[in-house]
Amino acid sequence: MRVGQWDMHYEDFKQIPIPLPPQEEQERIVAFLDQKTAEIDEAISKKERLIELLEEQKAMLINKAVTQGLNPDAPRNKTDSSWIDTIPSHWQVKRAKYLFREIDERSVSGEEELLSVSHLTGVTPRSEKTNVYMFMAEDYSGSKLCRPNDLVFNIMWAWMGALGVSDRVGIVSPSYGVYRQLKEGTFNNWYLEHLLRSTLYVAEYNKRSTGLHSSRLRLYSQIFLDMELGFPPREDQNKIEQETKKQVSQADAVITSVRSEIEKLAELRRSLVASVVTGKMRV
Repeated sequence: MRVGQWDMHYEDFKQIPIPLPPQEEQERIVAFLDQKTAEIDEAISKKERLIELLEEQKAMLINKAVTQGLNPDAPRNKTDSSWIDTIPSHWQVKRAKYLFREIDERSVSGEEELLSVSHLTGVTPRSEKTNVYMFMAEDYSGSKLCRPNDLVFNIMWAWMGALGVSDRVGIVSPSYGVYRQLKEGTFNNWYLEHLLRSTLYVAEYNKRSTGLHSSRLRLYSQIFLDMELGFPPREDQNKIEQETKKQVSQADAVITSVRSEIEKLAELRRSLVASVVTGKMRV
């Protein structure tokens, strides 16, 4: 036996008394638990589906707000773009190259905070990715630097919407695309990130990215900079963020409540099984 680790030999295990009800009672227990756990599992499944629907509604709400605005009755104009159909009449369409410039600033020491760029969380510290396993280099000197308000694309996963606006100084892969607004303040960061991660834009990345199949698609800088962006004045962007966040927070509150209910049902299932098989509850 090692310190901190206990071993049980078969001879010792054989000495443990195990309460065993009659066969007929065992069958009643099994039938009872099959029925009750199935009912609980069905209730959990319905609540999980409700969460999925709420998440879908959130995504649809954000997509619609950032690509069409808050007023569905606002006058709309047809654009000259081949893929952006119509936009509110006071919005504008510009190619990204007239809005951003590519930045290729490199880290000397490689000691800045390492950042990750994903389609789920945008630009976030790599240290927060506890459930993601990634090769860690010994030396990050030569990595691309990004600064607050910089737009960062993971060019290998742009077809999934892997991009975001950084809120800090950090380093990313040398192969990523880093862009800075030509006119500071043109975009609200929240609005810009959600616009570029909207289904309309992600679909266009898929069309324009180069590669033989999805796992090899790349959205290189010249491709992004040639794309058109349809967007409203900054004041409208701010309003879109405020109103959309308000509506999303309401859905999030419901999701949190439903998740709590799921946890309680799961605990009820465990408690029920334990009580019945140990004889604390007779069936």
